Amino acid sequence: MHTYTAAPDAAGVTPALPTTMRAIVQRRYGTTAQLRSAQIPVPTPGPGQVLIRVDAAGVDRGVWHLMAGKPLLVRLLGYGLRSPKLPTPGADIAGTVVATGEGVDRVAVGDAVFGIARGAYAEYAVADAHRIAHAPAGMTPTQAAALAVSGVAALHAVDEITAVEPGQRVLVLGGSGGVGSFAVQLAAARGARVTAVASGEKAAFVRDLGAAEVIDYRRDDATAMGRTYDAIIDVGGRTPLRRLRRALTPTGTLAIVGGEGGDVLTGGMSRQIGAALLSRFVSQTLAFFIAPENHEHMARLVTRLDAAGLHPAVTRTYALDDAPRAIDDLVAGEISGKAVITVADA
Repeated sequence: MHTYTAAPDAAGVTPALPTTMRAIVQRRYGTTAQLRSAQIPVPTPGPGQVLIRVDAAGVDRGVWHLMAGKPLLVRLLGYGLRSPKLPTPGADIAGTVVATGEGVDRVAVGDAVFGIARGAYAEYAVADAHRIAHAPAGMTPTQAAALAVSGVAALHAVDEITAVEPGQRVLVLGGSGGVGSFAVQLAAARGARVTAVASGEKAAFVRDLGAAEVIDYRRDDATAMGRTYDAIIDVGGRTPLRRLRRALTPTGTLAIVGGEGGDVLTGGMSRQIGAALLSRFVSQTLAFFIAPENHEHMARLVTRLDAAGLHPAVTRTYALDDAPRAIDDLVAGEISGKAVITVADA
């Protein structure tokens, strides 16, 4: 049995939940040309789930992969072989819990939350309760919507995989992107000397995040400059493993976050798997990971950001109907930091 109690409004009146909602939908894999704004039924939370009234939703590279169905491994992992099982894209979310399923007791109706949901590009979305956390008091919903996917991945890379320490030299490839912008801030806050790789026009943005140096990848190869780093965080890059190892100290750590390029079946995963296998036989630690999606890591991220006075680097916002343009802009490399879809008045 589920609970369908809506959150009260400012006047204390508890409105009934609507039966339909506005959402971005797609019926087949492909480009953003497949995305449409439509009225669809409001989803129902099952056991262990909550229904969230969406204020804002983040844009990340994973949205594109699930929309395009590329690499094919995405489809084989259960997202739908011929067409998406979930027609509404989007994962990063911030909003208010308006209904709970059976067994949910960590959050309640009326709680402001952020985290990872299913179909976030809509007015309402369902999320597993363990994948959401209470929203930070000092952030707007627009900022909170940028936290979970990219922020937790960066936190895991900086704190757990590479275990960055004060005084270390850290190289962040993709330093101006979603995960990279968090990684630069978090590593610098730990006292590391951060070198970021980004395009020249984004150099000032990355320096403002805390990078001591920015290398323009269009002019220089950061792995061929005769420098070595205690830790390298490669965010969705295409740099061959042999070149990354060349720029790593003999006992340094490489953290591969995501991956692009590669073959049709596995995409960048072939490079990541190769790194993990090689790591068994060399003094360097070569690691890849899938970022954890749980409220404990999300709460830890908020604590780290609060302690250092940091915030998500949100540089662009888009209306819900403009979600296709947001995805296209992300893939084209036109966005610095994070972009967010504002669904309500966030």
